[in-house]
Amino acid sequence: MSSPIFHRGSPWRRLAAAVLAVLCVGASSMASAALFEDDEARRAILELRQRVEAQRIAGERQSQDQRQDAEQLRRSLLELQAQIESLRGEIARLNGQNEQVLRTLADVQRQQKDVAQGVEERLRKVEPGKVSVDGREFIADPNESREFEAALAVFRKGEFPAAQAAFADFIKRYPQSGFRPTALFWLGNAQYANRDYRGAIGNFRALLTAAPDHPRAPEAVLSIANCQIELKDNPGARRTLDELVRTYPQSEAASAAKERLARLR
Repeated sequence: MSSPIFHRGSPWRRLAAAVLAVLCVGASSMASAALFEDDEARRAILELRQRVEAQRIAGERQSQDQRQDAEQLRRSLLELQAQIESLRGEIARLNGQNEQVLRTLADVQRQQKDVAQGVEERLRKVEPGKVSVDGREFIADPNESREFEAALAVFRKGEFPAAQAAFADFIKRYPQSGFRPTALFWLGNAQYANRDYRGAIGNFRALLTAAPDHPRAPEAVLSIANCQIELKDNPGARRTLDELVRTYPQSEAASAAKERLARLR
């Protein structure tokens, strides 16, 4: 049996119906709002997914570009390294060629020097050259120089007969030689040592006649006086010594002459 409160037409029944209607309307609004919110969320999720996907694709493209750039850089580095190695090889080859050229040049220069020395040596043997004897310079034939030096070497050994012969032969072979005054001096000394005093005087005087200003001239005058003393010609020796002091007063031979004059008087 229904309650009299909710009988048809009852105010309470109308109130309950109104409340129920309000509740239904609220529930419908809430359902509509929830549905609207779900759509917004789905759209936001889709947009986020799209942005993430776009960023992923962009990131992949960027990574691909970077990989391509890195690969290109790696190839460039490999090509550069290959070029460097090629240049090193070329430099090494050129250095080797340069060393070979330098060695060849040094060999050629040594050969040229040897040839020049050989030519110069041969020329010295056959061509006249400048020589200096007793402070005087002159041109002499190589054979002439060798023969003079050989005769002087014999004299220095004390082989006076051989030295006399060598110097006499030299003067005969080379009468116009620049060595002649010196050769006459040593020839006279060799004769003095061999006690050929007159022959020695003749050659010392020949020296004075040919070259009175020769550095050996004062010694030649003193040697003439010595020969005269050996020949017991003291007056002649005094005259010769006086001449020496008078003609060559600053020479060492003049000092020796003064001492001998003191003993002879």
